[in-house]
Amino acid sequence: MDVSTSAPETAGGAHWPSDWLRATLGFLALRALSAGPSYGYAIISELERNGFGTVKGGTLYPLLTRYEAAGMVTTEWRAGEGGPGRKYFALTDHGRAELIRLTADWVRFTNLSTHYLDPEVHTKESST
Repeated sequence: MDVSTSAPETAGGAHWPSDWLRATLGFLALRALSAGPSYGYAIISELERNGFGTVKGGTLYPLLTRYEAAGMVTTEWRAGEGGPGRKYFALTDHGRAELIRLTADWVRFTNLSTHYLDPEVHTKESST
């Protein structure tokens, strides 16, 4: 039984359930900003290039606005080259600390999940 909605196919050919992407987009966006200031479309392209599929601006921008309100990112408008300006987002010290915390939590969660889902682990634990 499929209880989640699949997202469009990603660059790597995988289909990720949309609820997985919703749950992880926050720290994935922070990770995309860890290399330096960036704008929305570049963050979306970075995530797509790394196999997460296409994130809609209507999903990303409200998240970044919440992060700005929480003090995790700052914004700056920069003039465009031959076009409109762009709003750049940059991590604050608080945002970097949150990325470190969330990354550590995610690693613990995925390790626990992988262990729990491994049928051999449960077979061995049941026989002891």
